[in-house]
Order: sequence, then structure tokens, then C-alpha cells
Amino acid sequence: MSKINSFAKNLRCPKCGREYEINEIHQLCECGSPLLVSYDLKEAAKQFNKESLKGREKSLWRYRELLPVQDDENIVSLGEGFTPVIPLKKAGEKSGISKLFIKDEGVIPTGTFKARGAAVGVSRAKELGVKVLSMPTNGNAGAAWSIYSARAGLKAVIIMPEDAPSITRNECAAAGADLYLVKGLISDCGKIVARSVKENGWFDASTLKEPYRIEGKKTMGLEIAEQFGWKTPDVILYPTGGGVGIVGIYKALTELKELGFIEGKLPRLVAVQAEGCSPIVKAYNERKNESEFFEDSKTVAFGINVPKALGDFLVLEAIYKTDGCAIAVDDEKILSALKELAQTEGTFVCPEGAAIYAAAKELRKDNWIKEGESVVLLNTGAGIKYPDTLSFDVPYLEKDAVLPLR
Repeated sequence: MSKINSFAKNLRCPKCGREYEINEIHQLCECGSPLLVSYDLKEAAKQFNKESLKGREKSLWRYRELLPVQDDENIVSLGEGFTPVIPLKKAGEKSGISKLFIKDEGVIPTGTFKARGAAVGVSRAKELGVKVLSMPTNGNAGAAWSIYSARAGLKAVIIMPEDAPSITRNECAAAGADLYLVKGLISDCGKIVARSVKENGWFDASTLKEPYRIEGKKTMGLEIAEQFGWKTPDVILYPTGGGVGIVGIYKALTELKELGFIEGKLPRLVAVQAEGCSPIVKAYNERKNESEFFEDSKTVAFGINVPKALGDFLVLEAIYKTDGCAIAVDDEKILSALKELAQTEGTFVCPEGAAIYAAAKELRKDNWIKEGESVVLLNTGAGIKYPDTLSFDVPYLEKDAVLPLR
């Protein structure tokens, strides 16, 4: 990996505007808001352009100028990024969306988009001298951060709800993380992490309590823009729990616009939630800037079962600023969409990814998505990581059976 300069200049609070030194460990702003990385885009534009990307490796690290890691020696990588954008012709015809695409994060290391945030977050933690990090997780984030921490030589302490998928639990344990289960939701796990971090002096890697996970996630937006030839799609749908991905995509697109890589209106961003846990949707429908805690949340799309996101105001800002929307779909539609994508396109997505296809169909039915518009579904993980989501009655055969001609 050749030496490329990062143009990260400081950490900035999106609420109060306070700025922090980027080469010091910081978590939240004094006002309680998440911090975001700011870049010197004017200086970056002097060196970084579309031509600069030619010949670079096909990973998220091709965008080094817009990532926070200062020294290439600190990069912790498993080859993550530059996942494919695949046309969904049959599903598009079925849903009435003629230009339908899926960006499939299921092929990335650890099988989900969480590898992006972990790669950049762990690399930056290593660079800042962190030795132990801790986080609550619904599964995949903990697995990714455990694996990347192991590669970096850091210790990870992971707290999960007891009904988190067994595969992700095993990933954490196999990577040598200290794994604990809690009889409760991710919000309950977060409270334990907060107390433990304060008591032990660990680095809090919770969603948006450190500024660098979002920088990894934003590379999805950078890639989509490049993969569409710097002419962005009309609509991008994203399954929204903690919301880091949709915030990151919005951040990426605004940075690219300031750099002159893209022009015109930004894609309309859609936050998709499950009806059993839809705080962002409720806030959007009420035109609020923050959400309320969603009581008794439950959904088959476990990764978006987040009753209250720390960065909810950033998610809602991204929606409002792009003329997007927020929509909830029920579990029955999620499971139906999962089967439909697998059977029509051979694409076995995660439940969260199925939710966005179900949502796209609803938005097209309501004509919110117009005829001829290009639409990108962001599938955040591989369906095989959720083996118990679907069940089928499979017939048995006798050893001497002969199947009829079909």
C-alpha cells in the first residue's frame, strides 16, 4: 500500500460546533453529541481527483485522502470494501422499478458491512495507542470488531443480548474477545459498557461514541458514486438501526460534492426500519429532529432492533436534507422479500437487506419512487449468517428412490 496523505484536520461537534484535536483520544463532545471527522477538502482537491483513483487497489483504502488514519503502518485490513453493485432485473420487473440495483455487503470480510467500520475504527484505535476496547452489539458489529482487534493485537470486550445470533457470538469468542451475554436489549448492554469503560479506562467503541466507525461506513457512499460513474442514483435505501451507515453515506456524498466529484442533487436517502422497532420512522412522520425510545421493540431483522440511536438527529438530518424519507415494514413482508430475492435473483440477503427491498416495493406502489428512477438497495450482510431466519419443510427420500422428470 503506497503512502497517501490523509487530509483529516480535526474532530467537530455537529451540534455545538466545538472542535477537538484529531490526534488525541476523544469520545463524545462535552455537550454529549457524537463527534465527526472534518477534512481540509480545499487542500485535498489540489491532489485528489478522479484520475488519482486509477490503478489503486479495489478496497475502501483507495480513498485514503478522505480517511482518518495518518500512517499506513497502522492500517488493519482484511481486504474490505469495493463490494459489487448488481442489477436486479427480475426483482425490478416484479416491483415496477426498472433500474433496481443492490450493493451487496455480504461478500465483505466477516460477511457484513460492519467490517468497514471495524477496519477504520480499529486502525485508528491502534494508531492512538488504545489497548482495550469495549462495545455493545446486536451481533455483527461485535464480530467484526473482535476479528479486526485480534488482527491489530488489541483486546475486545463485547456485550450482547442473549438472543443475538449464535454465529456472531461464536465469531467473537473465536477471535479471543471477552464475550458476555445479557438478558435484555442492546440498550441494556450499552449501559453495562458505559459503566465498565468509566471504571476501567477502556476505549468505548459503541456506535458513534467514537468518531471513526462512521468513516469506514461512509466508504459505501464513495463507492456507489464511483461505481455509477460519478452520476449518483436517484434513491438509496438503507436499513437503519444505529444509523451510522446512512449518516456515513450522506457525509461521503457531501464531501464528494464539495470536491467536485459529483454534481446536482444528492440521492434521496431512505431510512428503513421494522414496524416492531421504528423510532426514526415515528420521528420522521412527526417531523421531529430526534427520536424517542421505542418501548418493547422486537423484529426478525435483529440488526435494526435499536430502540434509540445516539445519532438519530444525524439520521433525520440526512433524510431531510436529501428530500428522503423513513419507512417501516412488518416482519411478514421482510421474510417474504427475503424469499423473493433469493428465488428470483439468487441473492440470499440478510433480514435487514430484505427489509429494504420490501420498503422499495411499498415506495414504488405509492409512487414515491417514480418510473425510471435508479434505486440502490444496500444489503448489509450475507443471509447465511442468519440460518434460522427461514424454515422449510424438506421431504426425505428412500435410498432406492427415483425422482420424476420435471
